[in-house]
Amino acid sequence: MAATKTKATEPAFNAQAFLAKVGSGRTLANHSAGEIVFSQGDAADSIFYVRKGKVKLTVISRQGKEAVIAMLGAGDFFGEGCLAGQTRRMATCRTMSPSSLARLEKVAAIRVLHEEPVFSELFLRHLLARSIRIEEDLVDQLFNSSEKRLARVLLLLANFGKEGEPQTVIAKISQETLAGIVGTTRSRVSFFMNKFRKLGFIAYNGHLEVHSSLLSVVLHD
Repeated sequence: MAATKTKATEPAFNAQAFLAKVGSGRTLANHSAGEIVFSQGDAADSIFYVRKGKVKLTVISRQGKEAVIAMLGAGDFFGEGCLAGQTRRMATCRTMSPSSLARLEKVAAIRVLHEEPVFSELFLRHLLARSIRIEEDLVDQLFNSSEKRLARVLLLLANFGKEGEPQTVIAKISQETLAGIVGTTRSRVSFFMNKFRKLGFIAYNGHLEVHSSLLSVVLHD
């Protein structure tokens, strides 16, 4: 009796491996700190995935005032507005540290979202996390002091509260940028940063280090 041949099973789709390789409609690029990935008003024709590093999204008003609307790190997507019908970028994206980014053209992104449940789940988790973060930011602005908002921003930059180990040494960020995120003045940011340093919550050693003790500022009522 002839042996029955079994059909070889296809390997499971690996979203991280997919995002780490060049392919149809998919490119990889390394950026140094301070590079512009795209500018407000550019054609919105792709989404991006942060493989390594940090980026920030900013918008500029007609009066020339700049505001930081998001800071994203490894594991985050951005530029997904094109999937919802945006034809132009609503913000400018600039790297905050040396970064490795994967770019998926809109058509390629839609295709993999339809065909690969694992990728769809990864993307959905990102969207839900961003939605929760936006709600938390709104509550933070409405109810917390500028000191507590600054502490929260620094902790988020150091990945406290996220999966994996916190990164106590954070990417270089100016006090002007911090003031824009917190919604206060640079002088107030400078005052609180000096206070945090004196209390041992942060340290300056050629770079900025954020210590877990800074959590006490956020948790204190």
